[in-house]
Amino acid sequence: MTPTHAEQLGKARTAADFVAIRALLDTDLNDAIARKGELETEKFEAIFGAGNLTAARAALDDCNAEIALIEKTIEDADERRIGAPAEAVAATPAPGDAVRTKAEALGERWRTIHWLIEQLRQELFAADALSRAIIANGMFDADGAAGVRVNLTTIRRTAMAGPRAAAPSRLSRPAIQADRLLLSFLSPGGVLDRRPSIGAPVDGIKSKFIPAGERG
Repeated sequence: MTPTHAEQLGKARTAADFVAIRALLDTDLNDAIARKGELETEKFEAIFGAGNLTAARAALDDCNAEIALIEKTIEDADERRIGAPAEAVAATPAPGDAVRTKAEALGERWRTIHWLIEQLRQELFAADALSRAIIANGMFDADGAAGVRVNLTTIRRTAMAGPRAAAPSRLSRPAIQADRLLLSFLSPGGVLDRRPSIGAPVDGIKSKFIPAGERG
């Protein structure tokens, strides 16, 4: 986020002002996220000796901090926009204005959800590409990497562990179902962490379970 945008946000008074600033912030955020993807690639390459790992990590940390700042600023702009007048001099509120304001805020929330889902998909694609790159083409047999062993499941579970927001006590049925689906991405045995089938080896240890068709 540039100092100019921060100054504009401080001077914003009307809903139109906040909408214009939000567009600028969205551009900043998209640029930062694109840069993060490039930095993650540089960090990944540096891990295997193609670059300065310390510098790559520092640059990625700075980029993550910038993204967090922009996201917080966007959240602040959205909250202030909801209560801002449509024009510099607000007219006497007409009946139904409260409903229209809430409907506008609802639409903005859904647009934010759409944007977050698209960002989640991009991160998922990038994570999948990194996972495939690690296990493909005998990478571990390369010079200097023969002794390297990583557990992709452990990496994912560790990265996705942490506090989770509690759901409101009053939540609609569709929202409950959607929340469960989102949590399934974080939970062991969820869509990203399929449990092994019955009888399948786990960590190289063969199960004592014998399928019915193979029993003597």
